[in-house]
Formats: sequence, structure tokens, C-alpha cells
Amino acid sequence: MKMAVLLSGTGRTLDNFHERISNGSMRGSIEVVIANIPGVLGLQKAENYGYAAFHAGTNKAINRIIADYDIELVLLAGYLQLYTPPSSLQRAVLNIHPSLIPSFCGPGFYGMRVHRAVYARGVMVSGCTVHFADHNYDEGPIVAQKCVALADNDTPETIAAKVFAAECEAFPLAVNKVCDKGIDYFWQREADRK
Repeated sequence: MKMAVLLSGTGRTLDNFHERISNGSMRGSIEVVIANIPGVLGLQKAENYGYAAFHAGTNKAINRIIADYDIELVLLAGYLQLYTPPSSLQRAVLNIHPSLIPSFCGPGFYGMRVHRAVYARGVMVSGCTVHFADHNYDEGPIVAQKCVALADNDTPETIAAKVFAAECEAFPLAVNKVCDKGIDYFWQREADRK
């Protein structure tokens, strides 16, 4: 599948995608990388990897760029804004969330905010969820989840590190599942459960 990557920061997830596509453990190809914040490290990394890289601050501007590429799947890789895709990609946006949905998710739950909430609640298991995005935060069909055990001496920072390691496995796995089963499979599975 031809993919666009949307990011807002350092591009750590982009690094993971690039490495795994290069070694053959993740299917698909990255056609374009777009950041909603100018000058972020993720854009520099994208250029260094040889990907087309752009800054676009609005959904309209992002979608204008995406229209120039034959994109089949949009990957939200640390993208900290609600993205509204063009109608042709409405069901083709994959997001990763740093908790096991439906826990610690929804508006305001992202990044370290999630890990601090996990720490404050004292849960013993956290993880990440890759899901198709819709018009609400952290909703849409779940494609993959990965659990991590937490210890009594974990801090929000160590929880974040454990969860990011799980994300590095789960997101490529989810992309491969989508390549194998197709996008509609996950939406239909969701509809069949309701």
C-alpha cells in the first residue's frame, strides 16, 4: 500500500517505519511525510530518508498535498491534531494510541498525559492500540493491541519507554494486517459487532 505519514514531532515512529520497510518486516511504501508544525525534526528525518516532506498546518492544506500522491493509507505517527481526511480516504487513516483503548483515551489523552494518568491510577498493565481513526478521538475499529506489564517502581517516563517499545512492534504489525486483509475488513468486523 502507498502511505502518507502525518507527524508533529521528532519522527521516532517514522524512524521505525523506515527501518522496518527497509528490512522487509513492514509492507507498503511511504510516499509523503507531512508535519503540522514547521521545522520539526521528523521533517528533517523524512528528507534524509529521501521521502517527499512538507509542512501543512491545516487539514485542507494536508489534503491538497495528499491529492498529489496515490495514497491508499494514512498513518498518524505522533500527529497531535484531529485529522479530517478527504472522502476517498475517510476509512483509511490508522492511528496509534499509547494505551489499551478504551482505557485512558479520548480528548486530552495523548503522549505523557496518558502515561501520567496510567501511573496515577496504579494499573499493572498498559500498552498501545492501533486503530482506524474516525471523526472522534480514539474511536474506530481496532487493528492491533500490544500489552506491557508495569512494575511498582515504574514512573511515567519508564512507562512511556515501555509503551513506545510496544508501539514499534504493534504499528508495523497493524499495517501488515491491513495490507493482508484490506481496509474494509476491519470496518465490517466493527459493524458486525454492533
